[in-house]
Amino acid sequence: MINVEERELRLEACNVRKGIIEGTYNAKSGHPGGSLSAADLFTYLYFREMNIDPKKPKLEARDRFVLSKGHTAPGLYSTLANRGFFSVDDLSKLRQIDSYLQGHPNMNTVPGVDMSTGSLGQGISTAVGMAKGAKYLNLDCRIYTLLGDGEIQEGQVWEALMFASHYKLDNLCVIIDNNGLQIDGSVENVMSPYPILDKLNAFGFECEVIDGHSFDEMEKAFNKARNTKEKPFAILMKTIKGKGISFMENNAGWHGKAPNEDEYIKAMEELNLEYKKWEGK
Repeated sequence: MINVEERELRLEACNVRKGIIEGTYNAKSGHPGGSLSAADLFTYLYFREMNIDPKKPKLEARDRFVLSKGHTAPGLYSTLANRGFFSVDDLSKLRQIDSYLQGHPNMNTVPGVDMSTGSLGQGISTAVGMAKGAKYLNLDCRIYTLLGDGEIQEGQVWEALMFASHYKLDNLCVIIDNNGLQIDGSVENVMSPYPILDKLNAFGFECEVIDGHSFDEMEKAFNKARNTKEKPFAILMKTIKGKGISFMENNAGWHGKAPNEDEYIKAMEELNLEYKKWEGK
């Protein structure tokens, strides 16, 4: 039997995916593939895990999220909109002239965005700084950051991880979206980051490997992260790029390409069917 919480999260994840398709279709550009692979993670973070208040997006005691793989802004925007930070109708204005929803997150214009990101590797460095600052100020908050598996080819990422471990930042949770694909193809062929888990352990992190589309596994991993002391925590989540749209799944070509009208219609039909399936459970 499906429990109520699972059903609610699945419905929200469908809405997040619809927003991703809506935004990139209207923009005629953007990054749907990695946004879709992280859609379940975005949903769990903002609807279950994080201490946030859409009515008070700058609350000092809030948890913070840094989208280190900033090109997947369509996924973050859709989640923020569905969580109530701004209107879902605005998602169709993605990347439009004079729109506040640009191709990468801007903390100065988008309610709920905690850090402007885009240049790969820099987001996690900011998240580490936030975690260290929170410790210094005795703030009872947690810092979450999401990286792509192609992004961790950046050397700056490992310097940040070393810093987090040295300063025992147990208020930091690093999440890696391991969908196996980047803009030029397989991460293994472009420049292999494997074995990722062994490297994270060697850098002093407590780690968990999960199915990034399982809310049950997310719950267990985040609970373990909160209970881990004196060490930063990392979640390596195995995902499917383009998850939820049949013709986008496991296809590197959808890393940074928007759907045309026929593809938009087919994608929305699939998501509406998925929504109705969970709505009836």
